Amino acid sequence: MTREEFIKMCGIFGIGLPLQFSLMSCASDNSPNNEPFSGKVIVIGAGAGGLSAGYLLQQQGVDFEILEASANYGGRMKINTSFADFPIPLGAEWLETGTNIFQEIVNDSTIQVDIETVPDNPDRKFVNYSWYSFYQEYIVPSISSKISYNTIVQSIDYSGDQVRVNTQNEEYVADKVIIAVPLKMLQDGAINFTPSLPQSKLDTINSPVIWDGFKAFFEFSTKFYNDEYTFEITPETDGQKLYYDATLGQNTSKSILGLFTVGTPALDYINRSGDDLRNFMLNELDGIFSNQATPNYINHITQNWNNEPFIKSGYMSDYADWKVVRELGKSVAGKLFFAGGAFTDGNDWVSVHTAAQSAKKAIQELNN
Repeated sequence: MTREEFIKMCGIFGIGLPLQFSLMSCASDNSPNNEPFSGKVIVIGAGAGGLSAGYLLQQQGVDFEILEASANYGGRMKINTSFADFPIPLGAEWLETGTNIFQEIVNDSTIQVDIETVPDNPDRKFVNYSWYSFYQEYIVPSISSKISYNTIVQSIDYSGDQVRVNTQNEEYVADKVIIAVPLKMLQDGAINFTPSLPQSKLDTINSPVIWDGFKAFFEFSTKFYNDEYTFEITPETDGQKLYYDATLGQNTSKSILGLFTVGTPALDYINRSGDDLRNFMLNELDGIFSNQATPNYINHITQNWNNEPFIKSGYMSDYADWKVVRELGKSVAGKLFFAGGAFTDGNDWVSVHTAAQSAKKAIQELNN
C-alpha cells in the first residue's frame, strides 16, 4: 500500500492517520528488560527527526550531541517571518494528523500545549503559527546547547566498539548514532560508511523516488483567486501541484497566494530564476485567473528545495512502497539508527509528525 492509498483509505472511513508510535511516557518507558541506554549518542541532523530524538534523549538523561550541517535547525520546517504578518511556511505547512500530536511530542504532562489550528481538508493549518514555531517554543530550548551548527558529517566508522563520526574539522566518538538526514543525502552518498552499509540497506536507500520540491508565495493587492486550484498530474505518481489561499485561517488582511509543487511539475520552476521565474509564474496565473495576476502583483518569495545544499530535494514520493519505507527505518549493526520523515514503520511517511514518531522508534531500539 502506498502512502497515497493509505491516506485515501483513512479519509474514506473517516479516521485520522494512526499514531503508530505513541510518544507519551517515552521518558519513563523502561521495563526491567528495557533499561535506558547509558552511553553517548550522536544525532546527525537537526530537522524534526533529529530534534525530536535529541529532546527524548534529554528527557531520558542520555548524553548526546546533535551535529547540524547548516547554520540553523529545522530542516524542511523552514519559515519566512518578514514577507507577511504571519509565518510563511517555506516547507512543512499542514498538520496531517490530530492535534493531540503536539502534547505527545512534548511528552510531559506538566507542560500544556495550546496551539490553534483550522480545518483545511483533509488536513489542518496553523493559525499565525507553524511547525517551526512549535519546535522553537517547546522542543529546542531544552536542547539548544547540544546542537553544533555548520558541522558537516563526512564519514561514519562503525567497525569498532564505538562509532567514530568525522566532520570537516573534528572527530566525534559515540556508542550509538542516530542518522536524521534527508534520504536524498544518503542516496547521493554524502556520508561515507566504514564498513559499507549492507547491500540490502543500500538497495533500500536507493529504491524510493525523491520528488523535487518548490514553493512560492505571491502578495497581490486584492484577492481575485479561488481558495484552491489543483492541477491534474498524469501519471499522478509524477507529483503534485496546486495554488492555494495561503491566508486561510490567518489573522491578516493581506491577499497571499501560495504555490506548492513536487515531482516533475516542480521542474518548470526549479529550472528558472530571477525575472524569468517571476514572469513565468505570473503568466501562468494570468492564464488561470483572466489576466488578473500581473496588474495586482506586489511581491513574491520562492523556496527551491533542490538548491538547499544539505537537503537537495522535496521529499520521498507519496507512492513509495510501504515495505521499502519500513526497511528504511531499520537499524544497522545495533549502532546506526535512523530518524526522519522517510524512516518510519511504513504506515505513513514524510510528515513532521511521522518524523517525530520515527525518533521515538529509534530511541526505543537504541535502548534494547
